[in-house]
Amino acid sequence: MKIVIAPDSFKESATALEVANAIETGFRQVFPNEEYIKVPMADGGEGTVQSMVDATGGYFIDLEVTGPLGNKVMSQYGILGSSDGQEATTAVIEMASASGLHLVPLNERNPLYTTSYGTGELIKNALERGIKHIILGLGGSATNDGGAGMAQALGIQLKTRDDKVLAFGGEALSQLKSIDMSQSHPLLAQCRIEVACDVDNPLCGEFGASMIFGPQKGATPAMIDTLDKALSHFADIMVSTGIEDYRLHPGAGAAGGMGFGVKAFLNAQLKSGIEIVMQTVGLADKLQGADLVITGEGRLDGQTVFGKTPMGVLKQANVKGVSAIGIAGSLGKDADAILQQGMLAIFPIIPALDSLEQVLANAETNLINTSRNIASIIKLGQLSSN
Repeated sequence: MKIVIAPDSFKESATALEVANAIETGFRQVFPNEEYIKVPMADGGEGTVQSMVDATGGYFIDLEVTGPLGNKVMSQYGILGSSDGQEATTAVIEMASASGLHLVPLNERNPLYTTSYGTGELIKNALERGIKHIILGLGGSATNDGGAGMAQALGIQLKTRDDKVLAFGGEALSQLKSIDMSQSHPLLAQCRIEVACDVDNPLCGEFGASMIFGPQKGATPAMIDTLDKALSHFADIMVSTGIEDYRLHPGAGAAGGMGFGVKAFLNAQLKSGIEIVMQTVGLADKLQGADLVITGEGRLDGQTVFGKTPMGVLKQANVKGVSAIGIAGSLGKDADAILQQGMLAIFPIIPALDSLEQVLANAETNLINTSRNIASIIKLGQLSSN
């Protein structure tokens, strides 16, 4: 048998590669001589860089950048390994690594002032290392500046009414008077940028960046109104500068308007995160000729079918005619929705009630044991058919 193992990470417990290793260990106890192909996966959110670096044999770049509050923070991005032996040219960046909410103490969260400048510094560093393709994940941001900080880090000039450099933060956008793209980083034109974005919110209004995502970043109702008007003004100045109006583009409101910023400033493509990951790691090719694919994530529930890793893997398996099963830390409400999409079976790994601390600590052991039991069932089926 050829068995492809393509799980997401189990959050706070095991990386996608660690999950894949545990599943393989369990299966090898029953099927020691089969062909196993491990493909660590992600859906564009937290853990995407780790999974894609692991899947391609890449490496990490550590870099000090400007954090959301303007202070210096340590950040990281990945450079993917090259399968053809050529120089690596693809980088994977998580916005959260430089501009994430986790970098801002709870009592200091205020999207009027937080900046995406550090994300721009990561992009700049990648460009200057010869990167020609950047995959940018937008989840977990602390910002509501429409990508203005990112643009400034890449040399784009944003000036106020009195011809001063625009300050950091979403509120400052209301003071914007002019945008000068002439000094933007010259290597941007040689780089293809794909953005993992799984929301379709517009930039402004009732379903926009400020209204929907502002509260989790510390915005009060008064702040939300200020931020929404500032983003609208930002878009107006863009249009007056001759930049296409992307404020209604699906995903423009993602990550505090960063979706809008990457479209306008970087000519980026906004795509489903899992689709980007599957294409980059070559999942379709690895499924060719496979007898079984095993996928999973920390929790399978009714939301899994809406763009999460197991659903993406299942869709590709269905196209290739490969049987698929899912393994999860736990099963939530409506988890059987994925069965209706063609998955053969789903298995939780927790054997008994225990504290969350113990459940997380025992994930590897529980994954191995559950995988061994699944393999035993498959072997029993094989024996019964003989």
